Amino acid sequence: MIEFHRVTLEYPATKTLALEEINLSVKRGEFLYLTGHSGAGKSSFLGLIIKSVIPTTGQVYINSEPLTKYKGARVALHRRRIGMVFQDHSLLDHLSVLENLYFALRVVGAPQREWEERSLNVLRLVGLAHKQKVYPIQLSQGERQRVAIARAVVTNPVLLLADEPTGNLDPDVSWEIMELMNEINLKGTTIILATHSREIVERQRRRTLTLRKGKLVRDDPNGGYAI
Repeated sequence: MIEFHRVTLEYPATKTLALEEINLSVKRGEFLYLTGHSGAGKSSFLGLIIKSVIPTTGQVYINSEPLTKYKGARVALHRRRIGMVFQDHSLLDHLSVLENLYFALRVVGAPQREWEERSLNVLRLVGLAHKQKVYPIQLSQGERQRVAIARAVVTNPVLLLADEPTGNLDPDVSWEIMELMNEINLKGTTIILATHSREIVERQRRRTLTLRKGKLVRDDPNGGYAI
């Protein structure tokens, strides 16, 4: 599904080598952890997949096609097929929970007649159907993150990228979020989850990629935290 072939990414303005000679492939339906200290290159790695940055050298492939072929409207279409969850949930505070999901469906061009059913189904999945009319400010931090996940998956993405989704949450809520991620993965969505959490990586073993100063120093199919 995703392939990195000798990918190097340098930011010329700051002379920062973000990633160096990355080679790997991700199969459809996998669940991967992306680990590494701050500045290791995790966000750059995710940025390459959504084409918010482009490699200095090398190539990123999606379904065997190089991302360099994606131009204009096709880049927008590519991004619409990817769900994104951030440490900061990035919800629209002036919209209710349900309206936040409607907004995502509007962006991807889903038929309006489907919005309510699809949104309520996903809110049931995350356990928040009863909060559909509530605004983000009225929710707990964990609930807001659940809504962010619901918004990311309501569009039926083939790929979900999660950047430190449990970073601001207490341990119990973090495990609720991880259980939710597992459910989503079991439905066929490929997940790449960037995390600093040793406990999550150790307790819930998945294929683990470890970045160190821009280099892929470990790709362990059996998981485990080693930085």
